[in-house]
Amino acid sequence: MKVRTIHRALMGALATAAVTATALTAPASAAGRGTDPHAATRSAMEAQVRAGVPGVLGRSVGEDGIWQGSAGVADRTTHRPRAAEDRFRVGSITKAFTSVVLLQQEAEGRIRLDDTVDRWLPGVVRGHGHDGRDITVRQLLNHTSGIFNYTEDAALRKDLTSGFYQHRFDVHTPRQLVDVAMAHAPDFRPGAGWHYSNTNYVLAGMIVEKVSGHSYASEVTRRVLDPLHLRATTLPGTSPWMPNPHGRAYGKLDSAPDAKIHDVTDFNPSWAYSAGEIISTTGDLNRFYHALIGGKLLPERQQRELLTTVPTGGESPDMAYGLGVFTTTLSCGVKVWGHEGGIPGSTSVVASTPDGRHTAAFNLNADWTGDPMALVQAEYCGVVPGTTPSRLSAPLATMR
Repeated sequence: MKVRTIHRALMGALATAAVTATALTAPASAAGRGTDPHAATRSAMEAQVRAGVPGVLGRSVGEDGIWQGSAGVADRTTHRPRAAEDRFRVGSITKAFTSVVLLQQEAEGRIRLDDTVDRWLPGVVRGHGHDGRDITVRQLLNHTSGIFNYTEDAALRKDLTSGFYQHRFDVHTPRQLVDVAMAHAPDFRPGAGWHYSNTNYVLAGMIVEKVSGHSYASEVTRRVLDPLHLRATTLPGTSPWMPNPHGRAYGKLDSAPDAKIHDVTDFNPSWAYSAGEIISTTGDLNRFYHALIGGKLLPERQQRELLTTVPTGGESPDMAYGLGVFTTTLSCGVKVWGHEGGIPGSTSVVASTPDGRHTAAFNLNADWTGDPMALVQAEYCGVVPGTTPSRLSAPLATMR
């Protein structure tokens, strides 16, 4: 991610980019962890609020059971605290749901990861040097396709920032999003580099539909949500409204230091589609990652594909990217798998140990400040980053 101005968060959120974490002041100590294993996590959440985030919500599941915590408020007007059941937009955490569906289709012999994009979407990836005949499905999922990231398009960024209130109910089709990308040159030849591109996952969702003959949302529901009983997770499609219960989501629509904070809760998320539209809760995200990383959603061969990573180069040098998930090693030596997600008014992260037994999910109801990866560091290492950004402060994926 980047420093969270809404302008950059939208290049990240549905775009990516290494984020420079907001410096947070909190005790860098694990004292008390023996009696309260989540003391550092609580401190880190409170530090986010001191840094300007209206409210933080967190939940972890591990050997000490289920822990739920919050800091700040869900609503700046009523001052209601954040509740465990609150739903929020998860941004690019959506990508793992999309990846799982394609990998399940591959396990059924219906598609191959080394199929070209043109095999399934003939003629869709064309223009300004893009050619779907040279790009594979695997390259879409691990961001090595070179396809331009449509959320880096200046006109679309303007609609999502300074033009938010004029355009927040606009409907975007997947093909229109891809066409925005096709108006730009690719970032590199397929397989010759790495760059986070939301266009990759819009195309992945389109391929899911072509392979199945059903909508992307219905496939995610049938293959992931229903089997795991993720009853608070929804795919809103073109609906701008959040299901209850939920708090408010807050964003700044320009990058000025004194920019006004706006309520950006309600908007049509069709511009995010299979790259970032999902709404969920911390509880459902924990359950999903326990199953995902724990190997309960995919056969062994497809699980290996999910967790086979490529280097991310200078964008996020401490991380490696698989098929919709990233991995990194924390400062205390703990390895985690996870993903971040940023979308207007909402910044999230979910993480898991490699066995799926210790999962954690956090949400910040802000898009211009905060460091969600500091919460991961606190949860797994028992320390709160101080004024030096944590090792995980350059995550990959916001819509992001």
